[in-house]
Amino acid sequence: MTQESYEQIEKFLSGEMTLPEKIAFEQLIRHNAQLAEEVRQHQLLLEGMQLLGRRTQLKKQMDVFHQQMEEEGISRHMQVSRYGLRQMWKKYMPTIAVAASVAIITAISTLSTLTHLRSLDNRQTTYYRELKREFDKFRIQQSRSGTAPNTQPVVKPAQYSATGFMISPNGYVVTNYHVVKEADSVYIESIAYPSQSYKVKVIYRDPSVDLALLKIEDSAFQPLKRLPFALRTEEADLAEPVYTLGYPGDDLVYNDGSISAHTGFDGDTSAYRISIPVNPGNSGGPLLDERGNLLGIISGKNEAAEGAAFAIKSKHLLRMIEQVSPDSLSDPLSLSWKNYVKDMKRPEQIKKLQAFVFNVKVFKSGM
Repeated sequence: MTQESYEQIEKFLSGEMTLPEKIAFEQLIRHNAQLAEEVRQHQLLLEGMQLLGRRTQLKKQMDVFHQQMEEEGISRHMQVSRYGLRQMWKKYMPTIAVAASVAIITAISTLSTLTHLRSLDNRQTTYYRELKREFDKFRIQQSRSGTAPNTQPVVKPAQYSATGFMISPNGYVVTNYHVVKEADSVYIESIAYPSQSYKVKVIYRDPSVDLALLKIEDSAFQPLKRLPFALRTEEADLAEPVYTLGYPGDDLVYNDGSISAHTGFDGDTSAYRISIPVNPGNSGGPLLDERGNLLGIISGKNEAAEGAAFAIKSKHLLRMIEQVSPDSLSDPLSLSWKNYVKDMKRPEQIKKLQAFVFNVKVFKSGM
């Protein structure tokens, strides 16, 4: 924290800001999770110091009270008459009242601080939101299980949907770990193949970076020749234009924006902060640069800031893949390092890319 930030926080908490300054600073707190945390910690420090001061004041008051009693020869254990007790109460009532008031204020302050702490912690945890999309029904073709192709599709209840994208032409797909962590079965769809639903298997999970590797295990799937985009592992620049494709609904949606920070939620160095409006269902979608290179994977959004989303950096995807045992792969996993859409205009890029971005449908027993 810079000296200027420290002074601003001090001024804000002490109530020394003008009304316009206070409104502007509160707006800044709502849009900056790191600043909000610094304000919270500073406020707790001040409250702790105030609590210590109240306790010190109480001790001093009690010391004065005991000293006055001893000077007048009043012992804690001596018997006193009803008259003497009344006289002592009248004389020392102000001192006792102050001490009692400090004790009550201290107790209330402690409870208030604990309540405030819980409130701040709850607010902090609600800033970050995973982007799974709840939904009701999803159709699975019975022909996938070997029944007659002309029979009516089975309708099964599902828990939620999200987005995924292919990273190897023979059917390996990436999405977020939080999307599939409790899945019993997972299917994917693409607007490029509206009549197809492919069953996929979760091959590998990495909760530390919120990524999961899936593999299409469906006889109807035909491996592709190549991917149109390349994996980019070098850091993006601040303000660099980026865009994403995802399934917040049943149709593929495009959104664009820019890199707004090299760190994600609460200073997470494994992610970017991006100025792209995203919605439930966008989890697991690709983040691409202007040339169509893969920069990251959409993972969540900041509920306290409009249009502030987070994307896991693609270098962490590469590290996850390197950790996967070859024995667990039914086919070799071949990443794409050549970009075939880099010289195309944006609409043409998307026409090429849309077949490789999927609507991920997640099923769970009892739903």
